[in-house]
Amino acid sequence: MGFFEKLKSGLFKTKNSAFSGIISIFKRGVDEDTLDELEEMLICADVGIESTEIIMEKLRERIKQEKIKDSDTATEALKSILCEMIGEKEDMKLTSKPSVVLVIGVNGVGKTTSIAKLANLYKAEGKSVLLAAGDTFRAGAIEQLSIWADRAGVQIVKSSEGSDPAAVVYDAAAAAIKRDVDILIIDTAGRLHNKKNLMNELSKINRVIDKQLPDASRETLLVLDSTTGQNAVNQAKEFKNTSEITGLVLTKLDGTAKGGIVFSIKNELGIPVKFIGVGEKIDDLQVFEPVDFVNALFE
Repeated sequence: MGFFEKLKSGLFKTKNSAFSGIISIFKRGVDEDTLDELEEMLICADVGIESTEIIMEKLRERIKQEKIKDSDTATEALKSILCEMIGEKEDMKLTSKPSVVLVIGVNGVGKTTSIAKLANLYKAEGKSVLLAAGDTFRAGAIEQLSIWADRAGVQIVKSSEGSDPAAVVYDAAAAAIKRDVDILIIDTAGRLHNKKNLMNELSKINRVIDKQLPDASRETLLVLDSTTGQNAVNQAKEFKNTSEITGLVLTKLDGTAKGGIVFSIKNELGIPVKFIGVGEKIDDLQVFEPVDFVNALFE
């Protein structure tokens, strides 16, 4: 299955529940009743009330200015507005050797599997990858990451459950230099006793990276479960207050009708989506292509 076909398949539920009806709606006419129905559809797809209002305001303005009356032109106008809202594709900036990818997110969002898929993606590009098992608090997290590292065929640095995550990162940073790897991907705890402890732990890890790899390119990816809809936006807001997030990984898009969350997140947080998960296989993590994403919702 090709890249675009896999994307279309992964977005089937979102498309089927909301976007597939848009073209048929416009065929009934481009009028206020149609636009009201479209607004309801976008909200049901978890585009978000605020984002939906912005989209509809721009669409109404274009329909009025361009005197749009046919379904094809109205659909293309909507697609153009959606592309504009997401913005242009933002690539990972990993130019140093090693480069660092710090992965954060609450438990249960698919963080560990996303790390493995990311490692697999970079390995397929011919890069050497080292994983750091920094989630030492969740039972089974180290073992789970180790299994995925084996499947992806990449190296891992780990310690025992309950050990200091910052110490694991210290060892991993030293190993990344010694082994001359291209990319160091660091797993982190998704939950501690309270939010303050979790954020303090992330701060410690960042200080270790600053000290051990001061010149390294660094990306901080927040993993969000798209099936949680607007709750994912709230999680992102919490992490944004304490971490310099450079990009998002949206998981489980194939299992939800709430793919519209992409528009809400970009509009409310201004953080680019860099990867999306559209399946459970190790090669089902895809680089986020905004135009392809929008087109896949309508085809």
